[in-house]
Amino acid sequence: MSGNNKITREEALAYHLEPTPGKLEVSASTPMSTQRDLSLAYSPGVAVPCEAIAENPETAYDYTTKGNLVAVITNGSAVLGLGNLGALASKPVMEGKSVLFKRFADVNSIDIELDTEDPDAIIQAVKLMAPTFGGVNLEDIKAPECFIIEQTLKEQLDIPVFHDDQHGTAVITAAGLLNALRLTGKAIEDCKIVLNGAGAAGIACIELIKAMGAKPQNCIVCDTKGVIFQGRTEGMNQWKSAHAVKTEMRTLDDAMKGADVFLGVSVKGAVTQAMLESMADDPVIFAMANPDPEITPEEAHAIRPDAIVATGRSDYPNQVNNVLGFPYLFRGALDIRARAINDEMKIACAEALADLAREDVPDEVALAYGRKLSFGRDYIIPTPFDPRLIHTVPLAVAKAGMDTGVARRPIVDMDGYEQSLRARMDPTASMLQGMFARAKGTQARMIFAEGDDIRVLRAAVTYQRSGLGKALVVGRQDDVKTRLEAAGIGDAFRELEIVNAGNTRHLETYKEFLYGRLQRKGYDTSDIHRLAARDRHAFSALMLAHGHGDGLVTGATRKSAHVLGLINTVFDAGAEDGAVGVTALLVKGRIVLIADTLVHEWPDEEDLADIATRAAGTARSLGLEPRVAFVSFSTFGYPVSERATKMHRAPRVLDARGVDFEYDGEMTVDVALDPEIMAQYPFCRLSGPANVLVVPARHSASISVKLMQQLGDATVIGPILSGVGKPIQLCSATSTANDILNMAVLAACRVG
Repeated sequence: MSGNNKITREEALAYHLEPTPGKLEVSASTPMSTQRDLSLAYSPGVAVPCEAIAENPETAYDYTTKGNLVAVITNGSAVLGLGNLGALASKPVMEGKSVLFKRFADVNSIDIELDTEDPDAIIQAVKLMAPTFGGVNLEDIKAPECFIIEQTLKEQLDIPVFHDDQHGTAVITAAGLLNALRLTGKAIEDCKIVLNGAGAAGIACIELIKAMGAKPQNCIVCDTKGVIFQGRTEGMNQWKSAHAVKTEMRTLDDAMKGADVFLGVSVKGAVTQAMLESMADDPVIFAMANPDPEITPEEAHAIRPDAIVATGRSDYPNQVNNVLGFPYLFRGALDIRARAINDEMKIACAEALADLAREDVPDEVALAYGRKLSFGRDYIIPTPFDPRLIHTVPLAVAKAGMDTGVARRPIVDMDGYEQSLRARMDPTASMLQGMFARAKGTQARMIFAEGDDIRVLRAAVTYQRSGLGKALVVGRQDDVKTRLEAAGIGDAFRELEIVNAGNTRHLETYKEFLYGRLQRKGYDTSDIHRLAARDRHAFSALMLAHGHGDGLVTGATRKSAHVLGLINTVFDAGAEDGAVGVTALLVKGRIVLIADTLVHEWPDEEDLADIATRAAGTARSLGLEPRVAFVSFSTFGYPVSERATKMHRAPRVLDARGVDFEYDGEMTVDVALDPEIMAQYPFCRLSGPANVLVVPARHSASISVKLMQQLGDATVIGPILSGVGKPIQLCSATSTANDILNMAVLAACRVG
């Protein structure tokens, strides 16, 4: 999320409240349907793995979740930039950390908030819980207690213990520094490095950089009292004393003279332009204070255009983001059943990140960020949504862990391990990230047709405040204002543009256009007036047709067929016009498109070929390479049925057309989606599981989508309307505000 996004208090609270309180839940990974299932899951069947673990504790990794379960533990004494909020108030942050583990590295995680500031009590609590987990992530515990807690637990536990506020920042900083020094042609052992901020993150940064080759006498650490020098007594502790140097320097100004590298984990404005002027050629500036850096890139480059600058902010290049480190460090550590995360593993993580930033950046990453990225002064650290992170960084971490003897179970087949890591990547999240980035670059004026519905209004407000473009809301001003105020976002009323037939100067133009289309279809002038002036769906479509908006989202308050009929009065959106509805199902890390879910009631083989072609285009606009399966209850001619004939013939129609995407059929859904079953048909032309399913009729499409939504817990996006000529997307009556926002983003990206 960009730093320039506006997020209101009400929006943040609503996100954590809906659809259920919090951000995570527990789901069973084994069958729980029958009495036999329950007998295996609990008594008496559970006794068998209990006895196995008692006999050999290592088998806990085989028979329980321990091997892929991390505890996120805090006492809330140093929550983000908010200070000591206490254990309970820190829970939203810890839940967020847990979902980041799952999102980026498929690591299961539980948040635990301990209501004490006594380090010994925290140590004892974590020790008592340790058998449950494969690793412990300490979070938001203030210094110096965090040093004591982590060091003691590392000494006493045989699972990885990692304080991310320290080491996460250090690892990403080290990765960026490696590349910055590479660009400037400097060696780390020759550099003068100045650290400002001797807290948890700062101490960890300087320790890791020394472990990577920086000379201790070249590393100057400063805190609020100035330089930490040998003999200083004020404000000292054992962790600061470990980095005291023999020097006459006493202030940050003194230390910055001739420095090659500045590392800041302190406060806004700590670095002045005069300090930058005194630094060596090609200075490297890591200004990581949050939310505002010690010096901004603009300020730094104004005085030192030769500087390489990194910050903790997502709206500047070179973001030092801990999410690049901790998920993948734990992924690699868990996969070798590591006893610890050591310096060698952290250095391997940093080097893998640095190497990745120097490689060619995939188009999908450029798509997600709206610009081409390439290694250089403004790109020394990979982006968090780079899909290669999951199969490169844990691999390097695991290798380092094995080489240094902390692995309980070394990995023998590294190629197989890399493939298993690739399989953990969730394509749905990267797809949506890419769509939002593309929408932000497009800046489309989006028409939200149903301004009398609070879900639509929330989506419109979020669309505009997220910097995606201009939201045009069709509705009555008083009604919109009342609904926004009731929802606690009344201030958004001044930001939105409210449009209706009563305040537009274009109504007569709309009516003339509509009469020209419908006068020979049984519509008189009074009918036209009712459509144009009183029906919000038709009015919104007329706005779009005349270029008074760039995209349209509607359908949240009426049946799709009814709304499509109204749109069809303005656009050619019928089956005979080539329109198709494609619904995207996002479930268990997979994306599957189903077509046609909106327009064709009972298509023949020619229609099915058209639907397949349209759906393949939709897949490509979503960033997928289409593999189309014509699905039926028969597979490649068996069993024979008249009802399956058209599904058998449709691929032959595409053969004659010479299309440029993979397709085959007819086949059952399990053949289309399961590679093991598909392998029983070696002549099948699909190179992998289908991601586009063309179904026999609209009713079968509806059944499939709703069944997956209700029983498969699929996220449904669509139906995506394709073939109309203008970006129009229809929501369902059950859509949430977030669903409507997603449809607006698809319209902005002209998906379809």
